[in-house]
Amino acid sequence: MRKNPLGRGLESLIPKDNSVNRKSPIELDITDIVPNEKQPRRIFDSEKLNELADSIKSKGLIQPIVVTKHEDKYLIIAGERRWRACGLAGLKKIPVIIKDINDEKERLELALIENIQREDLNPIEVANAYKSLMEKFSYTQEELSKIVGKSRSAVANILRLLKLPHEITEALSKNIISEGHARALLGLDDHLKVMEAFNTVVKKKLSVRETENLVKRIKTSPVKKMENSGADIFVESIKKEFESFFKTKVNIRTGKKGGTIEIKYSSNEELDTIINHLRGQI
Repeated sequence: MRKNPLGRGLESLIPKDNSVNRKSPIELDITDIVPNEKQPRRIFDSEKLNELADSIKSKGLIQPIVVTKHEDKYLIIAGERRWRACGLAGLKKIPVIIKDINDEKERLELALIENIQREDLNPIEVANAYKSLMEKFSYTQEELSKIVGKSRSAVANILRLLKLPHEITEALSKNIISEGHARALLGLDDHLKVMEAFNTVVKKKLSVRETENLVKRIKTSPVKKMENSGADIFVESIKKEFESFFKTKVNIRTGKKGGTIEIKYSSNEELDTIINHLRGQI
């Protein structure tokens, strides 16, 4: 088992005591500070950023950001949101605490772990951060759970969210649905059924409990009922896309373990056109 110097998030960067190991804040030009591309946060709420910028204009930046020297700049370890808000507030210099981190691996770990432990990251940002740590540093779920202070099952459940279709993870990132909705949708293992349930949840604004009940109904519905349903928005949109692409009639039939796509043609010329599309010659 690798020795882990981390696991305490920001506390490992800024000790709470006044020992000689604690570095006092200094001011740096805001242009000398650069964001960390490895940090998990991908969405910055513009309204909340502006609110923070207004607060900084009024009271200043109370909590310094944490940076480390990186080439001729300073890389943000903790506080990119504050750094962005300082820019909006028009600050030229901001207070920082410089952390000496020479090891690339430790720098990336600290940046990811500190941000993972922030409560305002959305579940998909957390899941992608976990995935990044596991892929880059070969952590097992058990090792990762100890580092981030979560149970192994909690880590596994967050990672499972990444198995959902992109449309659903995007909706979760934008708070269109909650993590509870997403977990309920994981109960369906068929892509078309998942998308059918998701579209219903969004359209009817279902609660988490209502979503769980919907998933149960879909799982127990006869296959024919699913096949004959004309309300599947996802299938209909794909059908229209195919028909626009091939310039002919297309039928999509879904079944319990798959389905069929039928492309119709009424002449040899139409068949030639379809074949050329498939070969990428049009």
